[in-house]
Amino acid sequence: MDNRKAVFAGLDGQPLAGKLELPPGDVTATAVFAHCFTCGKDSVAATRTARSLAERGVAVLRFDFTGLGQSGGDFANTTFTSNVDDLVCAANHLRDTIGAPSVLIGHSLGGAAVLAAAHRVPEVKAVVTIGAPADTAHLEHLLGSSKERIAEEGVAEVVLAGRTFRISNDFLLDIGKQNQTACISGLDRALLVMHSPQDDTVGIDNARIIFDLARHPKSFVSLDGADHLLTNRADADYVAKVLTAWASRYLVR
Repeated sequence: MDNRKAVFAGLDGQPLAGKLELPPGDVTATAVFAHCFTCGKDSVAATRTARSLAERGVAVLRFDFTGLGQSGGDFANTTFTSNVDDLVCAANHLRDTIGAPSVLIGHSLGGAAVLAAAHRVPEVKAVVTIGAPADTAHLEHLLGSSKERIAEEGVAEVVLAGRTFRISNDFLLDIGKQNQTACISGLDRALLVMHSPQDDTVGIDNARIIFDLARHPKSFVSLDGADHLLTNRADADYVAKVLTAWASRYLVR
């Protein structure tokens, strides 16, 4: 397989860095993978899923959201809305180069983003969420007592998963005004919801809400025993294989 660097412009012109996993033979379809909150394109889940799809003829673009990894911009200036814009820019980049994506795949907050972005990418036939929250406001619990400091100071440093990030009050206001219920109920695409019953970051009830709101065709796969970040490679491999088999029905260009 061929792994290539991809650089494309975000909505405000900032460079977004990605990796394009290309199959060994002909490209039968394309997909975009959106990573989890404060993670990156090289996470285990993103890498394994992209490579598994590429082995089956699907070119997958995984990229860093603005201000993360190798992408430009300031993370403190980002919001959920800007993440969705980044995702649409990634889909546009594929359309302009090798073909618009048939599938959008999102992990955690990336899952919420693909649900919100799908209607802006008309070629998308299927959406996959992995450990996604049903409501973007769910992120507030990750910030804990930092919420008050962010609101008072406008921007504050928060430690998440051992790393420090600057998060703005605009981010908090933005996640509070999203209408994910409308995005899910009006998705009008095939949906695969993947979630672990043991997920202690985004509880399994989120998967139930997403699944109940969505219309058919829809499927649910329990990732029994997996943690939220799929840090066990066996869990990431399982996700990749099941996702690839499910998505095959929607991967015709």
